[in-house]
This record gives sequence, structure tokens and C-alpha cells, in this order.
Amino acid sequence: MGYTNPHTVRSPKDRVKDVEVIFDKGPQDGSWSLAKLKFDGSDAVGIRWNGEVAKPGVGTPSSRSNPTWFIVPTEIAETLVETAKSLSKDEHKTLLEGYRAMAADTEREAEAMEWSEALLGDLSEAR
Repeated sequence: MGYTNPHTVRSPKDRVKDVEVIFDKGPQDGSWSLAKLKFDGSDAVGIRWNGEVAKPGVGTPSSRSNPTWFIVPTEIAETLVETAKSLSKDEHKTLLEGYRAMAADTEREAEAMEWSEALLGDLSEAR
């Protein structure tokens, strides 16, 4: 089974509603997630390990082989949400910096443009 997408974690079904994933480390080893959700009708924050990519399982916590959320104490919930939001922004910023660096590499951009134009030329010839 491996990595469990936190957007699909809705267990226990009669207690967890309105899951809004704030942070997801993604399908990699050591992946974890944090979400705002309704638990028994009240606002709550849940956290979980999403599982290891190459290992069977559904991550932790789980109940009867179903992935679940660990509901964090309210005293630390907002701190965790703010930290998770910050991590999410940092990952987005890193991705953006990567795209900017690629765009600034004029030699690579020229090669990509040449490849794209050749591909389009091949497509037009195929018609």
C-alpha cells in the first residue's frame, strides 16, 4: 500500500468531517500531514504519518487497517497549524526558486525551445 494521501483520510467516518489538509510532505519516506477538521462536530487539528512509499501499510495512526487522524490537544493546535502553513509556503517558495533558476538558464531554455519547435513540426507533418 505505501503512502496514504491525507486528502482521503476520513476515518472514523462518523466522527471526522470537513478535512482541510494544511500540509502534506507528499509521497516520500518520512511523510506526514496536518489538517484542520471537524471531530465530533467541533473544530480540531489532526496530524498523521502518511506511511512509507515502499512499505505496506496505511501510515499511523490507523484503526482496523483504516488510516485515521491523531487529534492534537487544543493548547498546541494553532501553533502546529501556523508552523505547517509556514512549511507549506517554504516548499512553494523553493519550487518557485527552482523554476526561476531554470528560466534563467538561457542555454537550457534555448534547447527546450528547439526541442518544442521540432516536436510541433513533427506533429504538423503527421497531419
